Amino acid sequence: MDTAIVVFTRDLRLHDNPALHQACSRARQVVPLFVFDPALNPPPNRARFLAESLADLREALCARGGYLVIRHGNPAAEIIRLATQTQAAAVYIADDVSRYAARRRHALQQECARHRLDLTVTPGLTVVPPGDLTPAACDHYRVFTPYYRAWRATSWRHPHPVPAVIDTPKIRPVDRIPSPPAGTSPNLLPGGEQPARQRLSAWLDRAHPGFEPAHSGSHAAQSCTSGLAAYPANHDDLPADQTSRLSPYLKFGCLSPLELALSALDPSGLSSIAAHAGTAPPIGAEEFCRQLAWRDFFYQVTAAFPDIASRDYRPAARTWREDSGALEAWQAGRTGIPIVDAGMRQLAAEGFMHNRARMITASFLTRNLGLDWRHGCRHFSALLADADVANNAGNWQWVAGTGNNTRPNRIMNPLRQARRFDPAGDYVRRYVPELAALDPSDVHTPWHLPGRQRPGYPAPIVELA
Repeated sequence: MDTAIVVFTRDLRLHDNPALHQACSRARQVVPLFVFDPALNPPPNRARFLAESLADLREALCARGGYLVIRHGNPAAEIIRLATQTQAAAVYIADDVSRYAARRRHALQQECARHRLDLTVTPGLTVVPPGDLTPAACDHYRVFTPYYRAWRATSWRHPHPVPAVIDTPKIRPVDRIPSPPAGTSPNLLPGGEQPARQRLSAWLDRAHPGFEPAHSGSHAAQSCTSGLAAYPANHDDLPADQTSRLSPYLKFGCLSPLELALSALDPSGLSSIAAHAGTAPPIGAEEFCRQLAWRDFFYQVTAAFPDIASRDYRPAARTWREDSGALEAWQAGRTGIPIVDAGMRQLAAEGFMHNRARMITASFLTRNLGLDWRHGCRHFSALLADADVANNAGNWQWVAGTGNNTRPNRIMNPLRQARRFDPAGDYVRRYVPELAALDPSDVHTPWHLPGRQRPGYPAPIVELA
């Protein structure tokens, strides 16, 4: 084959990129392409992360003799137009599970068939592709535990190497990557495969990059320990911040989830957790891989139920109430419940929220305020750099009791959560500076203090049982 097109979507990397690897193996020339679809219009944080990731990808391609072609418009139409221009014979694209991705894939299949182009849809967005694991009597797993048993027992594919040379024909115009928009969170992580791999290496071997003891509090020194080794004990510890913060890089495919799992288990790259039978994986590796399995779990749920962001997966016999004032207070981090407000303010400042805080804030919105989970899902989607349909909506439905939770009536008491996962109040003080001077005994319940001791901080908008 002379020329093939590789369509980058949410696989913005060279390492372990099945679509890129297969195209380079089968074609003399490869045209890397990214299409900005005006129908998507990502919010500012994700638009900036995407722009930086594409700039990093273009630089990496140039270092190997290629470059990234940018187009704007309907993806199927732009792909066919470029194929005609370059006389390409084949198109390679990574699979995805959202309703939008399914429509894009269907339109591309039709157009490629009409123009007699070979179309190859590759895996790459998960460790285990969504359709590879199915129970005996159903098209997908509805409960995580049996899914995880199957996930950890199956053999994984081998990662693909980076092509040494990527020969791209001369194409004009190439088009520019749009400038990052204004209005992004001030402390948003940089996008791109290079920052992703630097963060991964630092987290596996040492500390989180950028997390030296800049924050005050008793947990500052903990942030300088090895992220993976400390993960089982500290991944729920809010002030220690021992999560990897790799989720936005997984969302945009700057990191391969398969390579990430194998890097955690063994730098030499065994084929799965099952391959470690009789040996001990590094401390923290299996617990970390369990979180990647949760990600894969929601992808296979979404593949079977693409409306997961708009419809209840498991319809609940309840009526959500409407309260615009309560919703606005929750969005602004002004509910008067410090642990909730800290999470919401972290989201606004960083385009990121600690996973434990995500569960606390989601439970507060749906259980304590009784508001529809879709309000929260949309707000998270507007601000999170790592928000994708499967994980954002899947987790919101899990907390709200309309999804894959085997205990759908579970309620997280925010005070109990705060005392367990932020016992000294360091997380609250970090993101709610009005309360920074309060003692640990008062910081989670400032409404018990006289008003002058908590200046500028609101009273709770709802009474906590």
